[in-house]
Formats: sequence, structure tokens, C-alpha cells
Amino acid sequence: MANTPGAKKAVRKIERRTEVNKARRSRVRTYLRKFEEALTSGDAAAAKTAFVEAQSELMRAVTKGVVHKNTGSRKVSRLAAQLKKMAAA
Repeated sequence: MANTPGAKKAVRKIERRTEVNKARRSRVRTYLRKFEEALTSGDAAAAKTAFVEAQSELMRAVTKGVVHKNTGSRKVSRLAAQLKKMAAA
């Protein structure tokens, strides 16, 4: 357990940061779910707008340090591939 004042403060900071990151991660997942729902509904216009929002939210999470850069890029790439596949069908 933390003994020094600095260590105790670090624990408090980590707890606050964890809450913020949890909220950001949850927000990303929400936008990803909305995109998946738009894809399954078959509405191309809704899927396109949901993709733009999901991509924006993912990249924002990358800049905030919640998601690694490569992970964000990989997820966006896969979403784009899904969208392209749906548009082609």
C-alpha cells in the first residue's frame, strides 16, 4: 500500500484518470455499436454517418491515449472495409 504522500497522491490521480478513460472507452464502444446496428439494418446512408462518427470518436480516443494508435487505425480500417462491402452488395 502507498506510504509516502507522493505515492498516495499518485493513487488518487490514477483513480481519477481511470474513471475518465473508462468513460471514453465506453463512448467509443457506443459509437461502434451504433455503426454495427446501422450495418445490420442495411441503410447505407445511416451506416455512412455512423462510420464517420465512429471513426472520429476512435481517433479522439487515440489522441487522448485511451487506445493505441495502431489499434485505432486497425479498427477504423476494418469498419471502412465493412462499409465498402455493404455498399458493394
